Amino acid sequence: MTSSVAHRVAMSVILYSVCSSSLVLVNKLILHHLPYPSLVITVQLFAALLFIVIASSLGKIERDPIKWAFVKPYLIYTFAFSLGVYCNMRSLSVSNVETVIVFRALAPLLVSVLDALFLGREWPSCRSWFALLLIAFGAYGYAMTDEKFQTMGMNAYLWPFCYLCVISFEMAYGKRIVSSVKLVTLTGPVLYTNMLGWPPMLVFAGMGGEYSRFWNNLWIDDNRFVEPVAWVLLCVGCVVGTAIGYSSWWCRGQVSATSFTLIGVINKCLTVLVNTLIWDQHAVPIGIASLSLCLVGGALYRQAPMRGALAAAKNVGVQSTEKTDSTETDEEMVPHSSSDNEEAVPLVRRTV
Repeated sequence: MTSSVAHRVAMSVILYSVCSSSLVLVNKLILHHLPYPSLVITVQLFAALLFIVIASSLGKIERDPIKWAFVKPYLIYTFAFSLGVYCNMRSLSVSNVETVIVFRALAPLLVSVLDALFLGREWPSCRSWFALLLIAFGAYGYAMTDEKFQTMGMNAYLWPFCYLCVISFEMAYGKRIVSSVKLVTLTGPVLYTNMLGWPPMLVFAGMGGEYSRFWNNLWIDDNRFVEPVAWVLLCVGCVVGTAIGYSSWWCRGQVSATSFTLIGVINKCLTVLVNTLIWDQHAVPIGIASLSLCLVGGALYRQAPMRGALAAAKNVGVQSTEKTDSTETDEEMVPHSSSDNEEAVPLVRRTV
């Protein structure tokens, strides 16, 4: 990997991580004032679409045209994303956050298998398998510090397991369409996912009773109103939401599906760790150590190369070695006298 490629990968990971952590914090603050999660996400999706339309109309950005050939694969991805959101909501309704974190931490293990079977990656090395298992073990250790996790029955694990399967498919399929669907601009994936993502969110809002609660709280009750800080936070959330749309697809295009999934897990564990250290005055040391173990696993992980890349690199190395040996042998046969220099130079050039 050249320095320019490494720099691009690092920048995409950092930008995605910052946007992801920021959006979690901002959305928490928004939901404190506006407890309508599906409607808030819908507003953020529309804000990203509005940005794309205005910026492209002014000639500030370029975007791909809307074609059915592009809509179809992104429709499948959007369905998987929406189904993952639904499974996550049902998981939180029957279990707790700790349970969801454990199953979310298992996703890189499953995605690494999909990476090798369908996306042309080599199987992870022993070091990477150890790192992935370390992350899963750390997440499990953190969850075990919560009493509710220990007392729940097997029924609490059905929806988290469905969430694990759906999000693993979503991560692998997202990488596949980045590689196979030939969109010219980075705006293309953001446009299609936001354009196709808002109808399911409106359905989830209806299923969650958000319309009636919004009407009762903000229109029927004369004493209720939206505080100005809520509008400010909502605008900030729209900006960060648009940024994470671009940064996530950029990062997804730079790394493997497993690495992208792993980055999401590490971001979540890091966010939980920071929240635990700052807000939870009764944080259990074992829980903090377990989350730190997840971060260690993330640092140990190494992305698997594309299948055949190692063999190709070895062949190039062998050919380069043979070429160098041949050049050195021919150079020994070249006379070093000044009178033969004109004949010697072409001979060396032919062997390079």
